[in-house]
Amino acid sequence: MFVLTLNQRDTPDAGDRVDALLRTLRDAEPGMPGLRDAPLPFARSVGDEAIGVLEDPHAAVDVALRALRERRWNVGVGVGSVTHADGSAGLPASGDVHDAGGPGLVAARRAVEAAALSTARIPLAVRGLDAEAAAEAEAVLKLVGQLVWTRTAAEWAVLDLLVPGVRGQQRPAAEALGITVQAVSQAVQRSFWNEEHACRPAAARLLGLAGG
Repeated sequence: MFVLTLNQRDTPDAGDRVDALLRTLRDAEPGMPGLRDAPLPFARSVGDEAIGVLEDPHAAVDVALRALRERRWNVGVGVGSVTHADGSAGLPASGDVHDAGGPGLVAARRAVEAAALSTARIPLAVRGLDAEAAAEAEAVLKLVGQLVWTRTAAEWAVLDLLVPGVRGQQRPAAEALGITVQAVSQAVQRSFWNEEHACRPAAARLLGLAGG
């Protein structure tokens, strides 16, 4: 299982944004089956923090990058089994992450604390039984996260109209935004959008190995 703990970094300045984050994740569900089918959906945990449990490493990568895009979250990814809070096997029948426990949640807590304490630009950490694979997954996610973190609002306006792997999208996007096709192409190139999506499967694969 992949447990993501997302802790807000700028609450004193921006106010509590957990509910807004949860809405963003719910809006993403139709295009992300692994998120829509989350065993334990994302919910507020304690204070300005959200937590959720996913089975699909690709969905875990997607959520981590969505959080990094906003530049306001410490992102902790824990890889490991999830049980009932009392330690008994299996996921809680309630479907509520508050009733869960186990190594995956412990790893996610360690990860988000490491992300919060780190001086690195990208506030993300991965923890799992296989420490070497977790470190490699973290390195790749931070590198891809750097691409997401540094994009401008103008670039996101273009990218939000595109779907990875679909041809012939640039002209409709240009028409929708009232800009040239060349401007769309330049935004895609400057933002390293194709490179990001080419790297996502590698990050997901490494996350899968981090569970040991």
